[in-house]
Amino acid sequence: MDDIDQLMRTVGPRLRAVRQQRGLTLAQVAEATSISVSTLSRLESGARRPQLELLVPLAGLYRVPLDELVGAPATGDPRIHPRPVTEHGKTVIPLSRRSGGMLVYKLVLPPAPTTPDPELNTHDGYEWLYVIDGHLRLVLGEHDLILPPGEAAEFDTRVPHWFANEGPGPVELLVIFGTQGERVHLRARPRVTDEGRPAPG
Repeated sequence: MDDIDQLMRTVGPRLRAVRQQRGLTLAQVAEATSISVSTLSRLESGARRPQLELLVPLAGLYRVPLDELVGAPATGDPRIHPRPVTEHGKTVIPLSRRSGGMLVYKLVLPPAPTTPDPELNTHDGYEWLYVIDGHLRLVLGEHDLILPPGEAAEFDTRVPHWFANEGPGPVELLVIFGTQGERVHLRARPRVTDEGRPAPG
């Protein structure tokens, strides 16, 4: 058993313990996250392997940082303690340490040997994606988009959605997720000239 498999086996008991500490039933968690009771039960028993699409809304509901929910070891610069979690080559690096509100993390997706079939998910919340490097395929409702570096997307996660690597190399993206529907607010916008270019000063 490798370190990742051993780590993943500890997630189920941790999920159950945190839920019970919050005084929540499986039915209450299912209603709040739109994850079925049977899926939650299988996650807690270890019968289902935890996936980021399931762990992110649970971390938000329980107000626990994703890295603590998974129990990943610290790594990297000793002055900074992001705790990346890797599953099937997909790596998530938490960037926020708050126990509530917005969850911020960097996501690295490996290239896929074949084009995967979209498996759309829905859950409560609001998500903002920014592609740092590579090309990201985003299926959002009826829309099928390819986002190159520098492009962003924001959407209500109750809309069926799915995303994956669409290029030959890794995709790096910044993800901001609000569990209660919080949105990213842009308060500073550059002034533009009549020609559409940023105004000086």
